[in-house]
Amino acid sequence: MERYPTKQIYVGPVAIGGDAPISVQSMTYSRTADVEATLQQIKRLHFAGCDIVRLAVPQEEDALALAPIKEASPLPIIADIHFNYRYALIAAQVVDGIRINPGNIGSKARIKEVVRACQERNIPIRIGVNAGSLEEQIERKYGATAEGMVQSALYHIKLLEDLGFTNIKVSMKASDVARTVEAYRRLRPLVEYPFHLGVTEAGTLFHGTIKSAIGIGALLLDGIGDTIRVSLTGELEKEVEVGRAIIQDAGRAQEGVNIISCPTCGRIEANLVEAVAEVERRTRHIKAPLTLSVMGCAVNAIGEAKHADVAIAYGKGSGLVMVKGEVVAKLPEGELVDRFLQEVEEMARKWADQDERN
Repeated sequence: MERYPTKQIYVGPVAIGGDAPISVQSMTYSRTADVEATLQQIKRLHFAGCDIVRLAVPQEEDALALAPIKEASPLPIIADIHFNYRYALIAAQVVDGIRINPGNIGSKARIKEVVRACQERNIPIRIGVNAGSLEEQIERKYGATAEGMVQSALYHIKLLEDLGFTNIKVSMKASDVARTVEAYRRLRPLVEYPFHLGVTEAGTLFHGTIKSAIGIGALLLDGIGDTIRVSLTGELEKEVEVGRAIIQDAGRAQEGVNIISCPTCGRIEANLVEAVAEVERRTRHIKAPLTLSVMGCAVNAIGEAKHADVAIAYGKGSGLVMVKGEVVAKLPEGELVDRFLQEVEEMARKWADQDERN
C-alpha cells in the first residue's frame, strides 16, 4: 500500500512526512543536565544512524542545559516536556522541536504560550498522546481506549489550529500493541499531519523488539507513519538498529541491503550461520537498496536467487554466485563469500553513480 499523503514538516534539517524517508528517532537516558554524558549518548546515536534525538526535560536545570547541548549536537534535538510548560518556553529558544503531552501540560493558556514560543522560531510541536495520561474529561467519557486517544489528539490539534499553528506531528502510544495500532488507524484518515509511531514502554530488547515490530510494522504496511521510535529499556544503538530493520522489512526503506537467508535445517551443506554473519557485517555500510540472498542448499537457493540482486547458492563443498538470476561463478565454498561481496560492492557503486547523476 502507498503511504498516506501527509503535510511535510522539518525538525532541523530532517524532513518528516510528504515524500521524505521515514526517519528514526531515539531518546537519551542520561540526566539532560549532565551535558557531557548526554552529548556522549547523542554521538553514539549519531554513529548508529539515528536521525533525531529527544531529551527529557523534567527540571529547570535540564531545560537550561539544552543550549550547550544543542550547540555541540550532531543531531536535531526535540525537548520532551511533561507537566511544566515553562520548561517548554526555555527549550523553544534553542531546540529543533517540542514534544508535549496534552494530558499533563496544563490549561489552554499554557498551551497558547508554548505555541507562541514555537511560532517565533518556526519549530514543530509533537502532540504526544499517551493512553496512560489522558485528560480527565476524555478518560471519563471514553476510558483509556483507542477512541479516547483519538479524541484527545483531535481536541489538541484543533486547539493548536485555532491558535494559527499547523507545524504539527502526532503520536498516540499505549503500552499494548492492539490499542496503539487501532488509535493510529482511526486517526489517520481524519488529519493531514505526519505521524510519529511507537509502542510506549515496550520493555527489554527481546519483548520491546517484538512489540515494536508488530505494532510499527503493521502500521507501516498500512501506509501509515512518517517517523518512528523503538522504545527499548536501556538500549541506545539497538533502538536505531531495530527501527531501521522494521522500516526496511516493511518495504518502506529507500536504502540499505535486505538479506534473505535459509532457516537452518538438515539439508544445509555449508557453514551458513557464519557466512550470513559475515555478509551482514561486511554490508552494513552499503546504502544501495539491494536484495541479497544467501542460501544453504539447492532446494530454495535457485528460486530465491532469481529474485535477488546478488546471491550465493551453496552446495556440497562448493556453490554458485549469481547476479540477477544469472550464474557468474562456480567456486569452492571458502571463496564464495569474497566473490559474492565483490559483486555486491560493484552493484552498490553503480547505484551510487546513478543516484548522483539523478
